[in-house]
Amino acid sequence: MAFSGRPKAELVLSDVERDTLLGWARRAKTSQALALRAKIVLACAEGVTNKDVAARLGIWPQTVSKWRARFVKDRLAGLADEPRPGAARTITDEQVETVIVKTLEETPANGDTHWSTRSMARATGMSQTAISRIWRAFGLKPHLVDTWKLSTDPQFIEKVRDIVGLYLAPPDKALVLCVDEKSQMQALDRTAPMLPMMPGVPGRKTHDYIRHGTTSLFAALDIATGKVIGQHQRRHRHQEFLRFLKTIDKNTPAELDLHLICDNYATHKTPAIKTWLAAHPRFHLHFTPTSGSWLNLVERWFGELTSRKLRRSTHRSVKELETDVQAWIDAWNDDPKPFVWTKTADEILDNLANYCTRINQLNNDSGH
Repeated sequence: MAFSGRPKAELVLSDVERDTLLGWARRAKTSQALALRAKIVLACAEGVTNKDVAARLGIWPQTVSKWRARFVKDRLAGLADEPRPGAARTITDEQVETVIVKTLEETPANGDTHWSTRSMARATGMSQTAISRIWRAFGLKPHLVDTWKLSTDPQFIEKVRDIVGLYLAPPDKALVLCVDEKSQMQALDRTAPMLPMMPGVPGRKTHDYIRHGTTSLFAALDIATGKVIGQHQRRHRHQEFLRFLKTIDKNTPAELDLHLICDNYATHKTPAIKTWLAAHPRFHLHFTPTSGSWLNLVERWFGELTSRKLRRSTHRSVKELETDVQAWIDAWNDDPKPFVWTKTADEILDNLANYCTRINQLNNDSGH
């Protein structure tokens, strides 16, 4: 009996093609479109008509015909999606280069310190949308400025290695405590109650406030457990720091050495402090480099305190603030979460060296 319709090219699979198509059809991570095309070709290779393949797979016969023809022509590569042409480019490479060079090397003629999409569009005769797309593509953000500061401490490398060594390999039979003061915590009361969050509307608070005084929080973070020893002081002189050292002494096991990581604040090095430390040899102070407070993990804990407690709280007195913060510390210590230091001293120093090299290169290129 003669078959009606167009004659179809013979579809014969090699062993490699069959194994590849079976893999695409069965593998869970294959895209659904590619898996369907593989099933179409495998069914067609059995000698089944396009209509029967379409009925078996629940698709249109035209779809079967399309992918059968594509496979016969280009084999396995023919089952991939062809790139779509899209609209022709309206911005040339030269225009893109002009925008990038102006952004990096020139300033606006009107005296602005940096370009905006509008000012760059006027200067180049392009649209604001085009400028925005070019900047996004090349990661340029003229409106943003980051700050940076390099330590000038002559013992910077030694101090970095000392402190990072304590984090990554703490001594046996010892506690490593990160110690610092969060000074000038303000007891603030808003002039109106905070408005609660609603769908589509964040919580809101008044811009103005009433200040009822300040206090300082001395904190010691145990890097092993994440627990914190806290003590409020109305001032932060060496007398208050000495009082906190005594508090640490009372609240830690007497048989353990204590390695305290502190900053270079003058109150940590007074004769009275040195005398007390000489009488308590289990205390060992390790100082962060000048402008190197980022090495002290307790600063990370202060960030948690600020974001989770202080930023939205209201207090009508310093005493109320101190009580509220101490309650938060107690709750933290009920379920402490230690911060894990991961970078080695060599990695930190290599990153800083590379950063300094880039800065010097930029200064040389710009003539500074």
